[in-house]
Amino acid sequence: MPELTTVNLINRCPRSLRMTEPRFLQIHFLAPYAAALLNRDDSGLAKRLPYGGSLRTRISSQCLKRHWRLADDPHSLHRIAGSDLAYRSRETIDRKVFGDWSQDHDDAVLKPIREAMLTAIYGDKGVEKKSRQTLLLGAVEVDYLEAEAKRLVIDAAGDAKASAELAKEWHKAHKANLKALSEGAKLPGGLTAALFGRMITSDPKANIEAPVHVAHAFTVHAEESESDYFVAADDLARDEDSGADTIQETELTSGLYYGYVVVDLRGLIDNLGGDADLAGEVLHNLIYLIAEVSPGAKLGSTAPYSRASFMLVEAGDRQPRSLAEAFREKCAANTSMAIGKLAEHLASLDAAYATGEDRRVMTLSNADIPGAERGSLAELASFARGRAAKEAEPAA
Repeated sequence: MPELTTVNLINRCPRSLRMTEPRFLQIHFLAPYAAALLNRDDSGLAKRLPYGGSLRTRISSQCLKRHWRLADDPHSLHRIAGSDLAYRSRETIDRKVFGDWSQDHDDAVLKPIREAMLTAIYGDKGVEKKSRQTLLLGAVEVDYLEAEAKRLVIDAAGDAKASAELAKEWHKAHKANLKALSEGAKLPGGLTAALFGRMITSDPKANIEAPVHVAHAFTVHAEESESDYFVAADDLARDEDSGADTIQETELTSGLYYGYVVVDLRGLIDNLGGDADLAGEVLHNLIYLIAEVSPGAKLGSTAPYSRASFMLVEAGDRQPRSLAEAFREKCAANTSMAIGKLAEHLASLDAAYATGEDRRVMTLSNADIPGAERGSLAELASFARGRAAKEAEPAA
């Protein structure tokens, strides 16, 4: 039997299998960081993950998504034309719905309307901030609530009793029906919910399924950590003063992280009101954000800025599959070696399943990836944008 090489594998796979109509976009990346504390647990230490018999340093999916969606960057999601804002908070009613305009009105009139909206949105115990769930509300929903609050205040005409009756009627009509706040809106929960979903326990009808699935990133090697002891000196110390003014300790880690993102193209386009062009722009910018935006705390003392040294984008119509198994057995913290292990595992999957994904790869290493056309980050972003248009084409 001839040796199974990348070239032989590609030639043995029929073109009809290699060039599938896209349904899913899979994004794999390797990103290096040194002397950083990217994502902390409740004790202030780096988050970790046991995998393959060794502890790895981890970056949670929540951390990654937050940095991507809030990035102030030329490819920020909020810079895309047609992308509505969203607010994830327990204070959206207080700070956005009842904003500066409410300061000109009597608190006795505002109070029942405010409480009616708080309990309609956050549940029966929503009047108290500590009892509220942190919810994501889109700009269209916030605008609707603000307009309703202003209308009720006007209708109350300065009468606190009338305000209470109006608030009671409004609450009866809107309780457990958040979906009505944005009926017919293209992006009810804003672009954030359209990508990463939304769950509201008080009203399942207002939930939005996430078409972008993000795995926790982890180091391809065993954890590399250091306990950093440091002091702060007092600039105004007198000659007779001795010792440091402050003594502290923190953890620093280094690592090469494997990350994985899946986009359900149909789900994304559906969440964007069927707008394939908008979906394409979102995918284009998302590729840049994944490659270029670094998660991390302690910015002033660690400068935790890096870029992906490897990114593989796959488009296909079969169920996605992570390539994390390539790193179950820890490997050296070396990009070329990690890419080699990933390529070997991918070739094995191709030989077993022949799912025929269309692939593009950007890499700072010369290692080859089975069936992948090499390109720059800009070319990968353009490739991702084109998959949205391809998915939106009518079936032949």
